[in-house]
Order: sequence, then structure tokens, then C-alpha cells
Amino acid sequence: MPARLPPHAAGMRIGLFGGTFNPPHDGHRLASVIALKRLGLDAVWWLVTPGNPLKENSGLPPLGARMAAARRIADHPRIHITGLEAEIGTRFTYDTVRYLTQRYPQVRFVWIMGADNLAGFHRWQRWRDIAQMIPIAVIDRPKSTLKASQSRTASYLLGRRLDESDGALLAVARPPAFIFLHGPRSETSSTALREAGQTL
Repeated sequence: MPARLPPHAAGMRIGLFGGTFNPPHDGHRLASVIALKRLGLDAVWWLVTPGNPLKENSGLPPLGARMAAARRIADHPRIHITGLEAEIGTRFTYDTVRYLTQRYPQVRFVWIMGADNLAGFHRWQRWRDIAQMIPIAVIDRPKSTLKASQSRTASYLLGRRLDESDGALLAVARPPAFIFLHGPRSETSSTALREAGQTL
């Protein structure tokens, strides 16, 4: 049985924004709104993961609670919250992206990540294969610009970077392709919120 997905159709441009969202915050929303506008996307899906394979997940709030909090923060008609990975039994981005691109080849998916994640992207399982499957949009984050630009992934994608003015071309670009978007930045982070005692 196919997974339940947010609205989609052939030709749509959809950004995929994955994370534990523990807790979700205005930085997640800001990155999504920037991607919607600058990339000409029809929608952004927040893929709320059951757990990050690179992080300690003990004490992680239930998926349903994180999804409910994400809906409250997103509060946007074109940002959709989904627990797709729990439905299809994946934890790794590679498996999730492969599932979507193989089953919905007429949808133009784009992977969205913060610059802080690009700096460590080479630690993700099959990161090169992810880059070969889906265009990547990197949203600038405070204190991450230089690390991201000098990262192993940025070197790997050298020559495949689109100019910021060509954002509307990313969704139809043949991977590997990526773009680095600068603009308003939020200082908020989930880690800082947890350390300050702010939870769901």
C-alpha cells in the first residue's frame, strides 16, 4: 500500500526538508519560505524523522508530538508536515529520496538543508548517491557559511553549483546540482532551545 503523502502531482516542484524537529522553530519555517520563494517551489514537505541515525535518540519525543508542534510552527498553506519515513520504514535520507524519486518520477523534488548540515553531509549514508539523485538547496545559517563552503560536499559538487539568481532552474536541473541561498537568517536552533529547557 502506497504511503500517505501530502498533495502532489506530475510537474509539481516540491522541497523535502528532513529532520527530527525537536523542537521545530522559526528557523525551519524561514528556510522553507526562502526555498518556496527563491526556488519557485509549489510546496515544501517537512519530513519528520523517527530518529536521526547520526544522533542520540533516547528521550526523543514521540513522532506524533513533534509533527503536531511542526504544524503549529509551520502555519503556512504550502508547508506540509509528514511522517513518511515512519510509514515506509526508512531512517536514512538515501532510502527516503530513492523511494520518492522512483515512485513519483514526474514530480520535481529538491532536497533542502541548512548550511550547518552541508558541512557534515559527507557523514550521511551514501551521500554521493543522494547528490546524484536529487538537486540540493542549501540555506545559509549563522556561523556556518564558511564551513559549508569549504566542506567535502561542496568540493565534490564543485562545478555543479547554480548561481543564486538561477534558483528557479534548480528543480529541473539534472543532478548533481546545488545552490547556496543567502538571505535572512535565524539564530534559533533546536539544540539551543533544548539546552534552554524549551521542549514541545
